[in-house]
Amino acid sequence: MKFLHTMIRVADLDTSIEFYTHVLGMKVLERHENTDYRYTLVFVGYEQGGTTIELTHNWDTNEYEMGNAFGHLALGVDDIYAACDKIKALGGNITREPGPVKGGETHIAFVTDPDNYQIELIQLD
Repeated sequence: MKFLHTMIRVADLDTSIEFYTHVLGMKVLERHENTDYRYTLVFVGYEQGGTTIELTHNWDTNEYEMGNAFGHLALGVDDIYAACDKIKALGGNITREPGPVKGGETHIAFVTDPDNYQIELIQLD
């Protein structure tokens, strides 16, 4: 088996694509529109064939309720402090500044996307 993608529903597709590509540096890898069922799927990620995020935009829905079971997405970064500085400079919202995880040594931070999904940044060794 291979982990392919995580799907999240987004209210404003263009704003979400801008965030994931411009702020987090991903690329749009695939795009599919279904006019019969009125939705668009956009797959973003760092490399073709790698794990992606499927941004699902239902054309007739402008808002979603956040469930309380979903936790967060996680991205590994080489320099968490530089990554957070760049994200802030590009208009991203850091909700937990970088630093060691409580009771541990791994450095983490959190950022939210335009739909308030939490994204954990983890310092790679």
